[in-house]
Amino acid sequence: MELFLTMPLDMKPSPQSGNDLGPPDTELQEFDYIRRYAARGKLTWRRVSKSRKEHLINESLVSREEAGEVNGKPFPLHDNRFVAGKQYQTVLFSRFVDDIHHAATSALQKQRPAESALKLLSLSQTIILTMLILGAAYLFTQRPLGVLIFFNAVATAYFICAIFFRVLLLFLSLKTKISETPEPSVTKENLPVITILLPLYKDAALLPALAQSIDRLDYPADKKDVKLLLEEDDLETIDEAKRLGLGDRYEMIMVRAAKPRTKPKACNYGMHLARGELIVIYDAEDQPESDQLLKAVAKFYNADKRLACVQARLNFYNAEDNWLTRLFTLEYSLWFDWLLPALQRLGAPIPLGGTSNFFRTDTLVKIGGWDPYNVTEDADLGLRLSRLGYRTEILDSTTFEEANCRLGNWVRQRSRWMKGYLQTWLVHMRRPGDIVATTGWTGFLSIQLFLAGNVFSALINPVLWTVFIIWLIAAPGIISSIFPGPLLYLNIFAFVFGNFFFILLMVLAPLRRGWYRLCLAGLTAPLYWLLTSAAGYKAIWQIFTRPHYWEKTDHLLSEVTVRKREEALKNITARV
Repeated sequence: MELFLTMPLDMKPSPQSGNDLGPPDTELQEFDYIRRYAARGKLTWRRVSKSRKEHLINESLVSREEAGEVNGKPFPLHDNRFVAGKQYQTVLFSRFVDDIHHAATSALQKQRPAESALKLLSLSQTIILTMLILGAAYLFTQRPLGVLIFFNAVATAYFICAIFFRVLLLFLSLKTKISETPEPSVTKENLPVITILLPLYKDAALLPALAQSIDRLDYPADKKDVKLLLEEDDLETIDEAKRLGLGDRYEMIMVRAAKPRTKPKACNYGMHLARGELIVIYDAEDQPESDQLLKAVAKFYNADKRLACVQARLNFYNAEDNWLTRLFTLEYSLWFDWLLPALQRLGAPIPLGGTSNFFRTDTLVKIGGWDPYNVTEDADLGLRLSRLGYRTEILDSTTFEEANCRLGNWVRQRSRWMKGYLQTWLVHMRRPGDIVATTGWTGFLSIQLFLAGNVFSALINPVLWTVFIIWLIAAPGIISSIFPGPLLYLNIFAFVFGNFFFILLMVLAPLRRGWYRLCLAGLTAPLYWLLTSAAGYKAIWQIFTRPHYWEKTDHLLSEVTVRKREEALKNITARV
């Protein structure tokens, strides 16, 4: 297997020169400064004297004049310390590959273990959960009916609270409009470098359309630091990237085929090698609007340093493939066009989407990057930023993706999301007092009723359906013994009003985009929620059996995506 990001460090940096710079003094090269080496294009090579060091220079980033000024005298034109960008990146990666891998997989867990999802439960959570289970089991042996009534009351109360929190978000959303972002008042020459991370795994077929989407972004080519994050054993994707010439245009970074095999681990690789002041992540099937980078830069340019993340809206280009894609589109429209802007207005933590989120690179590195053991690393990172005093804003720009159009594939994707939400909730509930202290009670309740609510509501909803159907047609006497007096009517209210309100939200969801033809599909939302519940119960099973397993979502299933690939392949083949 060819790994083209491994090169001996005693290489001759430039074939044009007859003089060998010689091996580096590795004691002068510190992993803590890898971001500086990547961004500035200079890697300390050896010490010449007490006052002067020589550097390996990326000639695409650093001029000879700049290097001469730094080192105290001008370099000869033939000096072999100047290498092409690809050579420089190769040397940099080769020098620090072990450090990068260690940091990508272990740094967060070792430096901030309370923020890592490596362990499902902390010691205190294990003790509390064990005591609750044993206590409930003992009480059930003594008063089984009383225990059932108590748990029914808690579940019903929680569901009602989650409903009214969504009502609040709806009213806030009606008063909130995602403002258009003015272009930054800087020339294109002065725009910051943006590192674009493209984590890929078994995505060879999607490369043509992805490359076309990245190339269509309206941003200076020399300011786009594009990194293909490739698993070293994914030979099909590696070979296809080379065949399409992407290795000449982008940087190809090989991620070790070691556990955890997750997207956030790959993103951490890219973060440490980022040249850009900003970082953005795109998935393999993404098609961002062409002005998205400029709008994101403008957001940061016009904001203070506490703005750490800008989240573009997500939606689908194959919404009308079938019933499943229509409901998926309604859900995304509700989430990104209505609910997340309302959370922003409320000042609550925003669980990020897995793509099209822009970060200040220095801030991202400072907080430890992504958690490689969390399978919804995006939601976790959004909450972590909020807890540390940073904020996220929603961007007036959309990235279009392929909506899952096959049931089994959809359930795999959704169960991974829900498993990740549970991981994220457990991690951030290790220190609930910290959440209140940093985000206030608004943030705390938002985490309980919005993030956790997506899972718990899905688990509770089938129970409410079952109670309602039995009460309606079968055995009201049995139901009334478990749901005595007002509790039964509260349960029925939660079921009827909750489902009616959530159906209303789904019907309203596409209106802001003018997709009126999708509104009627919202009336069938209860069937979609039953699928969500099935995914939720699968997530509960997996969080105890395979907590860090990343279920791969298959793409290129829609005819729309296939056509886009064929068109892009023709264009890129002609170019190559």
